[in-house]
Amino acid sequence: MNAPLRGKVALVAGATRGAGRGIAVELGAAGATVYCTGRSTREGRSEYDRPETIEETAELVSRAGGEGIAARVDHLEPEQVRGLAERVDAERGRLDVLVNDIGGEHLMDWHKPIWEQSLDKGLRRLRLGIDAHMITSHFALPLMIRTRGGIVFEVTDGTAEVNEKYYRSEGGAFFDLAKFSAHRLARAQAEELAPHGCTAVSISPGWLRSEMMLDAYGVTEENWRDATARSPHFAISETPRYVGRAIAAMAADPDVARWNGQSLSSGGLAKVYGFTDLDGTQPDAWRYCLEVEWAGKPADVTGYR
Repeated sequence: MNAPLRGKVALVAGATRGAGRGIAVELGAAGATVYCTGRSTREGRSEYDRPETIEETAELVSRAGGEGIAARVDHLEPEQVRGLAERVDAERGRLDVLVNDIGGEHLMDWHKPIWEQSLDKGLRRLRLGIDAHMITSHFALPLMIRTRGGIVFEVTDGTAEVNEKYYRSEGGAFFDLAKFSAHRLARAQAEELAPHGCTAVSISPGWLRSEMMLDAYGVTEENWRDATARSPHFAISETPRYVGRAIAAMAADPDVARWNGQSLSSGGLAKVYGFTDLDGTQPDAWRYCLEVEWAGKPADVTGYR
C-alpha cells in the first residue's frame, strides 16, 4: 500500500461531517493516525442535530487504512482543548498535521443584511469560525513545533482572491468575516511557524456535496446530478474527499514549505499534485465561479472538471 503518512499524527478539529470527515478519511487512506474531534457522538448530538458522529468518522479512517481516534471536544472550551493536546502528547508524542475545520454551517442566515440577521447566530458563527480555531492552535502548536515539517490547514470557504473580490452576500456579514479571517489567521501562523520549520495555509473546497447540502437538495451522492435541474451550476460540485486528497497530498510533500502562508483550493492543488475526485474528475470550482457563474454565464463545466 502507498501510505506516505504512515507514522504521522493528524488532528482534524471538526471531523464529524462534511469537509472535516472527508479530510480525516483521506489522511487515513495515506496511513496517518487521525484524531477526529467534534461534539456529535453516539451518546448525544450537538446543536446541528444531525446523525453523523465522530465515532463513524474514526471508523471510516481506520477502514481507509489509517488509525482513527474519536475524541469529543468542544473547541470553544480551552480546558477541553488543552486536555486534547495533552492526550495527543501522551499517546503519540507528536503532531504533524492540524486541520482547523470548525465553521458553524448550521448558523447560515441566507441573503440578509446585518441588521436583519440573528445577532446570536452571527456572533456564534464568529466564535466557531475564529475563536475555536485560535484556541485549538494555541494548545496544539507547541506540540507540532517539536518536529520540523508540520503543517496547519485553516479550512475556509473561498480563496483569498475570491473573498477579496466579492462580498459573500449569500451568508451575510458574519459569514463573510469568518471565512475571510481564515486567510489572515493562516498568514499569522505561517509567519510564526516558519522559524520552526513548519507551515500554515488556508484551503477551500469548492461547492461541497456535504451531507447537509445533499439533504438540502433532496438528493444523494448517487443521484446528485438531479440537483442541477434546480441549480445548474451545482454541476461543478465536489465530494468532501476531494479537499481531503488535497490536504493529504500536501502533508506528504517534502517541499510543503513552498506553500507557506498561501491561500489554496482543492481544484487548484489537483492540477499540481495530480489527484482527482472520487469520479476521476478534477473540478476547479473557484475558477469556475469567477469565470462562469459569477460572470453571469450559463452553466457549462467544460474545461472546469
